[in-house]
Amino acid sequence: MKQHSAADLRAETTELLRQVRLIELQTARLVDQHLAGSYQSVFKGQGIAFAEVRAYEPGDDVRAIDWNVTARTGAPHIKQFTEERELTVMLLVDMSGSLDLGTRGFTKRQLVARLVATFAFSAIRNNDRVGLIGYTDEVELFVPPRSGRKHVLAVISRILGHRPASRRTRHEVGLEYLARMGRSHAVVTLISDFVDALPEGGDGRFERALKLVRRRNDLIPVRVEDPMDLELPALGLVAPEDLELLGVVSSGAIDLSPRRAARFREAASVERDRFDRLMARLRLETMSVTCGESWQEPMVRFFERRARRMRR
Repeated sequence: MKQHSAADLRAETTELLRQVRLIELQTARLVDQHLAGSYQSVFKGQGIAFAEVRAYEPGDDVRAIDWNVTARTGAPHIKQFTEERELTVMLLVDMSGSLDLGTRGFTKRQLVARLVATFAFSAIRNNDRVGLIGYTDEVELFVPPRSGRKHVLAVISRILGHRPASRRTRHEVGLEYLARMGRSHAVVTLISDFVDALPEGGDGRFERALKLVRRRNDLIPVRVEDPMDLELPALGLVAPEDLELLGVVSSGAIDLSPRRAARFREAASVERDRFDRLMARLRLETMSVTCGESWQEPMVRFFERRARRMRR
C-alpha cells in the first residue's frame, strides 16, 4: 500500500475541503431556487404514526378504512394517523470501487456526493434528520441520523474521502442493515450505479430486501451512470486495475476488441433492462443521473413529478 507523506495528507485534506465547499454552494443554490418550496409537498405524509381507529363518518377518505376492525364490528371504521414533526432521510450509498469510474467531468463518486448533498440540504432546510449507510459487500460506513449543516458537510466528506475495503457490491446488505434497525416511515434514498445488481440466475435477495424496506418506508432508487457503463470503446490491451472500475473481472490484461466491446454493450443493455423491469414491477420511481450531463435537472424533474402526483 502506498504510504502518504504529511504533505500529501495535507494536500488531500485541502482538496477534500475545497470539493465539499463547492458542493455545498452548488446544491444550496439548487435547493433555494428549485426545491425548497416543493420538499414538503414531495414528502408530506410519509412520516406518519398510527394514532387510533374510530368510526367512519361521511366525508372520510375510504382508503383509510380499517377492514379488519370493520369486519369484526360490522360497522365501518377508519385508521387515523398523526404526522410526525420530523422526517428521517436515510441515505443508502454504494461505496464500491466501481464508483471511481468517471469519463465525463465527474467520477460517479463525486456525482453521488452532489446528489447526497441535495437530498440532505433539502432535508435539514425542513428541520429533518439525515443518516448515512455506506456499503460495498458489507456495511463500511454508518452515520446516525442528525440535523444541521455541519452534520451534512461531515456526511459529504465521508463519502468523498472513503476508500472502500472491498470493490464488490451487494446492495441487499445496506437494505437489510436498515431493516434490522427497525426504522420506519423514513425517506430512504438508495444511490448506486447498480452494476451487477441483478445477475442472471441470482438468488432474489436484492428484490426481497427492496420489498422489505419499501413496506415501511418511502424508498427512492437513484441510478448514477457513466457512459462507459453502457458502451465500452475498443480500448485495446487493458490492465486489471482498469478493469475493476468497469466491473470486468480478469486476472490478467485482456484485449477489448470491437467484438468484445459489442458483447459488453449488449450485456449492459440487458442488465439495465432487467433492473428497470424490477423497479416497474415493484412500483418504485427511479431517478437516473449520468456523468457528463446535468445532475440538477433530473432532481428538479423528480421533485416536481412527485409533488404533482401527491397533489392528486
